[in-house]
Amino acid sequence: MSELVLVNVSGRDKPGLTSEITGIMGQYDVRILDIGQAVIHDHLTWGILIEIPDESKSSPVIRDLLFRLHSLDLQVRFAPITVEEYQAWAEGRNRACYIVTLLSRDIKAEQIARVSAITARHGLNIDNITRLSARPSLNSSDNRIACVEFSVRGTPSDLEQLRADFLHIAGEMNVDIAFQEDSIFRRNRRLVVFDMDSTLIEAEVIDELAHEAGVGEQVAEITERAMHGELDFSQSFAERLALLKGLDESVLEGIANRLRMTEGAEHLIRSLKALGYRTAILSGGFTYFARHLQQKLGIDYIYANELEIVDGKVTGQVKGQIVDGKRKAELLLEIAGKEHISREQVIAVGDGANDLPMLSQAGLGVAFRAKPLVKESARHSISTLGLDAILYLIGFRESETNLFLQNPDR
Repeated sequence: MSELVLVNVSGRDKPGLTSEITGIMGQYDVRILDIGQAVIHDHLTWGILIEIPDESKSSPVIRDLLFRLHSLDLQVRFAPITVEEYQAWAEGRNRACYIVTLLSRDIKAEQIARVSAITARHGLNIDNITRLSARPSLNSSDNRIACVEFSVRGTPSDLEQLRADFLHIAGEMNVDIAFQEDSIFRRNRRLVVFDMDSTLIEAEVIDELAHEAGVGEQVAEITERAMHGELDFSQSFAERLALLKGLDESVLEGIANRLRMTEGAEHLIRSLKALGYRTAILSGGFTYFARHLQQKLGIDYIYANELEIVDGKVTGQVKGQIVDGKRKAELLLEIAGKEHISREQVIAVGDGANDLPMLSQAGLGVAFRAKPLVKESARHSISTLGLDAILYLIGFRESETNLFLQNPDR
């Protein structure tokens, strides 16, 4: 019968090692059952599970490997594997696979310890750990973004409790933790739809308009309650809008010009466009400001509320259908239909209670710097980093996305 042997090699990395090792195995017609390697700070850890044919015997293979690896100053360990052990392991590979993404300003040992403790408690085994962000500089305190991705396998008995556990420690440690199925759609999203106010931009535009109209405190209080889900959006929107009656049209341009983009928004949009994604703004705000962003960022679709202006004055009403939470979800599906993609290929990003319907429709719904009700209700959230952290949720490395920072015309 053939023999199964697990070979583990470690030591300083150098070019040609894989060719050297497998070249020796190839002389004995060895079959590769599994293989993998990792290099951390030029230190190699390399593993390979092999099947040695009966006619070859294991002793000559191991002898030749030992001799060559010793000459290369590498450590090696051989472990025999039974057929039963291999079959049980191979069958376990058919279990569901998930991705846990840890996002922080700086990765600490405690964060990894607590994340891995939760995965273990819920019956998930870590297959692989990968750092997606660049290595931090020791001479700088500017750790703008750090991301570690865990590939885990298993069948958790209570997914909702698992997500609740991650949400709890994320709040305690001021980090973001995303948990998603590692499906075919993860790196095959094609459309990203955004809320505008407090998502793509840092302000709530209706509050800015209210400040110009002298009713800022009244409108801000209603806005806050609506975003927390304490008021029906359409009703609160009509109340706030009525307070703007008589506002001069000329103030709109000044507000648009001073709007600040959210951290990471421009990097995210530039990267998405370069990668061929389509983008949309689905906003309960106003088309005037959405068009401003469309021109600045190159957004493909915009849907928002059209302020009614008569004789240069805001009337306190909008034209057409109000874009509320229900309408945002409908628009997401409409755009997906136009683009001939499934809703699983859509990413939706928003911060308020009126964004929850579209977040639930998307394949990846992200509550961004959201109110507590929204964070608890959404399946994913980002609170500690900028919008470009979304690139890590879909599996991109910083080295890949930085191409678009260095080459804006790509």
